[in-house]
Order: sequence, then C-alpha cells, then structure tokens
Amino acid sequence: MAAFFGAKQLFSSSRPVWWAGVLLSLGIGGLFHLAADRTIDYDASERFLHQAQNAQYNINSRINAYTDVLRGTASFFHASESVDRDSFHRYVSGLDIEHQFPALDNINYAQYVTANGRAAFERSLPASSREAALGYPADAAISPSELRDEYWVLTMIEPLAEFREKIGRDISYRLPVAHALAQGRDHGTLSASGTPINSVHQPQGAGLALRLPIYRPGMPLDSVEQRRAACIGSVGIGFSVPRLIQAALEQMQVRDTRLVLYDSGDLSGSAQPPAVRLFDSKPGTPVSRPHDQFSVTLPIDFNNRHWSAYFSTPKASWYSRFDTWLPWLAMACGFTGSLLFYLLFHTLSSSRMRAVKMAKEMTRELRTSQARLQQSHLKLRRLAAHADQIKELERKRIAREIHDDLGQNLLVLRIDVDMLCTRTRHRHPRLHARAQHTLGQIDRTIKSVRHIINDLRPTVLDLGLNAAVEWQIAQFRQRSGMMCELVEHQAEIRIDDHCATAFFRVLQESLSNILQHAHASLVRVDLRQIDGTLRMTISDNGIGLRDASRNKAGSFGLVGIEERISLLGGSCAITGSPNGGTTVAVSVPVSRAPSRETPEPAMEFAL
Repeated sequence: MAAFFGAKQLFSSSRPVWWAGVLLSLGIGGLFHLAADRTIDYDASERFLHQAQNAQYNINSRINAYTDVLRGTASFFHASESVDRDSFHRYVSGLDIEHQFPALDNINYAQYVTANGRAAFERSLPASSREAALGYPADAAISPSELRDEYWVLTMIEPLAEFREKIGRDISYRLPVAHALAQGRDHGTLSASGTPINSVHQPQGAGLALRLPIYRPGMPLDSVEQRRAACIGSVGIGFSVPRLIQAALEQMQVRDTRLVLYDSGDLSGSAQPPAVRLFDSKPGTPVSRPHDQFSVTLPIDFNNRHWSAYFSTPKASWYSRFDTWLPWLAMACGFTGSLLFYLLFHTLSSSRMRAVKMAKEMTRELRTSQARLQQSHLKLRRLAAHADQIKELERKRIAREIHDDLGQNLLVLRIDVDMLCTRTRHRHPRLHARAQHTLGQIDRTIKSVRHIINDLRPTVLDLGLNAAVEWQIAQFRQRSGMMCELVEHQAEIRIDDHCATAFFRVLQESLSNILQHAHASLVRVDLRQIDGTLRMTISDNGIGLRDASRNKAGSFGLVGIEERISLLGGSCAITGSPNGGTTVAVSVPVSRAPSRETPEPAMEFAL
C-alpha cells in the first residue's frame, strides 16, 4: 500500500516530477541509439559477407571454367591416335582464349619420357620444316639436361610466340611438380603442385598451372601399374592468378575491399608447409583485424588444394551518410517519444474523468473497427472466391493454349522427324541414329507437356466429377503405391463445373497431404449425393493429425480446403488423432442439377 501511494504521489498532477520523465526518456533514447547502431553494423556486415561470398563463387566458377578447358583439351588428345603441333595449334586457336578466358596464359602438352627413351625422344624433339613455320625451334633440347629417371618435357604450347623458350623444358625437375605429376598419372586425376610458374611475361609467383594425364588409347587403366604403362604425357594450362582474382573483385559494390589469397597446401591431411600468399590486392599493407573493419576468411577448393581468401574492408566504406546519422536520429526519436508518452501518462493519471471519457471513445471506435473488420473479411472472402475462379479459368485457358499451340507444333515436328528417321534407316545410319534420338527427345517433351496440362487442369474434369475422381485416385496409386479404395453410390454425379473443380482440388490436396505426412498404407474415398447434398469423405490409416500441425506457420493446405467448401456454402470437418488416422469430410448442397452442355473435347496428342 505504501508503494502504491508513493507512485500515486510521484505521478500526481499537483506535484509533477519532470526530472523522472527526462531521465527515463534519456535512457530509452540511449537504447534506441544502441539498437540502431547495432542494426546498421549488422546490416553492413551482412552486405559485406554477401559480396565476399559472391566473389568466392565467381572465383570458383572461373576455376571450374578453366578446369573444363583442360578436360576438353585432354579429350582432344584422347580422341586422336596422335596429335601433331599443327592440329594442336588449330585447336587452341579455335578456343580464342584471349577473349573467352582472359586469365589463361597458355595451353600446353608435356610428353612423358623415361630414361630409356630419352635418346629417341631428343632426336624427334626439334621441329620439322612445317612445325618451324609455326614458330617451333629447330634446335630444341631437354632442359635442364641432367640425367633423371623420368622426364615431362614440354613439346607443344600455345600461344607459342610468348612461350617459345619453354619448348624442351622438363617441368618435373622441381620436386613438388614431379610429385603432383606422378600423383595425377597414377590416379588419372587433375594435379596442381601449387608451385608458382617462373615466367618473364608476368610478375614472379603470379602464375599457376593445372595438369591432366594423357593415356595411350585402348590400353587398360584399372591399376596404377597399367596407368603408368599407358601414360604418354600430360596436358596443362597456365593462368594468371591476379587476372583471375581481379575479375571477381571488380563485381563488388565497394571498391575499397582488400583480398589476400593463400595456398594452404593439398587436402591429403599430411603435414603442410606454411601458407603461401598467392595474391594481395593491396600489397605492402599488413594483414590485421582491427575493430573498424569487416573481415572474413572463405575457403576455395583449387582441385584438391586448399585456398583461403581473406576479405577485409573499412566499415566506413559500407555506411551511407544516412547510416551515420541514423543512430542519433533514433536517439532523438526515442527521447522525444518517451517524453511525450510520459507527459501523456502524467496527463491521463491527473484526471479520472478524462480517462473514462477516453475509454468510452476507444470502446466506440473499437466497435466501429470490428464492424469494418467484419465487412472487410466478407469482402476478402468474396475476393478470394473470385480469385480462385479466375485462377481455375486461367489454368484452363493456359492448358488449352499449350495444347493447341505447343502440342500441335510438337506433333508436326514428331511427324517430320519420324519421316526423316524412316528415310535414313538404310542409307544414312549415323543420321538415322541421330534422328531416332531426336524422336525420343520429342516424345519425352510431349509427355512432359501432357503432365504440365494435367497439372494445370486435368482434362478428365470435362468428363464429370466421377471420372476426375477415378483418374486422380489412379494417379495417386501409381505415384505412391498405396492401396486407395473408391466407394461411389451414383453412376453419374451432375454438378456445375465450379463445384466439380472445388471437389477435385479438395481431393487432390488431401491425397497430397496423405502422401507427404500421413505415412499411411490404406486410403478410402467415399463419394455420394444424397437429398440434394454432395458429400465426399477421405480417410486414411496413417499417423493422424496433431493440433500443432493444423496451425503450423506457412501451411495453408487444410485452410484452403475449408475455405473452398465455405465459399460453396458447404461444411468441412477435419478430424484425426495420433496413430488413429485422419478423416476429411466435406459436403455441399447441390439441389439443382446443371444444364447439360456439350463437353469440350479432351486435350490429347494424337501420336
């Protein structure tokens, strides 16, 4: 009681305590400032993280694209018994790597040579007169020239003009490269040593290579020994890391972002050397994590080598001018609003009569709002009914247009391809096989179009509700494998198309729920028309319906069933118990049968 009277004196109109309202408003304003500052910081960090992840995705995409170029080159070698320098030149020229793959420096081929075959290989290494016309040296020799057990000698490289001095280079003289080449040969996989490429055409350490082994056609490759015996060389690509990474950074919204790329070694799990810095967009600046910066480290998979991309950027670069002032604006709004609320509360507590009058006014407004809400609810239900009808009509129209336009075009195309297939059966076997394949593709496309039409609006609805229900149950049996029993009490139920569509959609939604959630083995559908009322009951022996499932957020299936039936003036009852199955019972008055109309022809492809 003492506390109550103390509070009453505190807020009494005869003794206003202004300092209490000011302190309260300052506290709330401070909370608003803190919340706005945290929100802005979080939003900016999320935008930075999203941009960093986009850059990570772009880097991975470009690596995959260059890997595809390497695999395509390997396929080119495997498709031919032998590839000479002239055909290799034409193949690489057709790739147009300067414009299509700007980070790619060269595509090359290194022949695998053992110590026993070195002498014969050195005699064949100098270029012929035709190869010399392409730019290959006539005096090429293996370098370094030291004797080793195995050699991987560059014999072809494009573009040749920039890398002519590398012809004859044994790329396996460095141990990491030799180890990677041996691993790729023995396992038939891509290999990347992670060793920077030494070249006068780009800064030291700016280039990396990927390689893929080439095996002699027709030889078995089931074991390591067989792959070693069949290996004839290795195709590779050299690319510029700065050009690869810079293209991904250019797509970031904030240009003041720093990216440092590290190579942490392969993914074998063995002891790894210290990480090697491959790229730094701002060299010379120490890598740190100050509090006024956003930073994140994201992984990049470079063909069984682990790359780490460290992104960092000043926080101020991600704030707009409005973001800078927003916390103070929020503080001012919080202070002003809290002070006004305090003054309002103080004023309300000073006059009981004013409070009662305000309560009466609020009650009157509440009743008015309830009346408006009910009217709005009625309008929404009418709008929903209209939208549902428009949706069904639009589905029917789209299905009809797909059938009349796309379906007929596919049919004509199938007839033409079938004629082509018949005429080429004996005279052109390859063209006949291609035509047969195209004919199968067209048949699958026609089948897909049929499914699309049936998903939009099954044509069997034009034959009546009985036929539509039987068709849907047959589809359900085929799709789920469950036993589904249909009990019909009338040979033909004659109702209008709107009501038939609603019942069909209810059945469709109920069977979909059973398939996804019920875990049932038996489904029973009862359809009957008694005394001007059409009734349908769908029951199963599944796990039943729990109360939490009916009010689950984002789930509108059961709500849609109830709303469809309610719009028809009918009733819907959905009952179920745990492990006792679920029953959906709907009934709609259909006192007057619809007039007989000529049904539209079913939409089918005549094949």
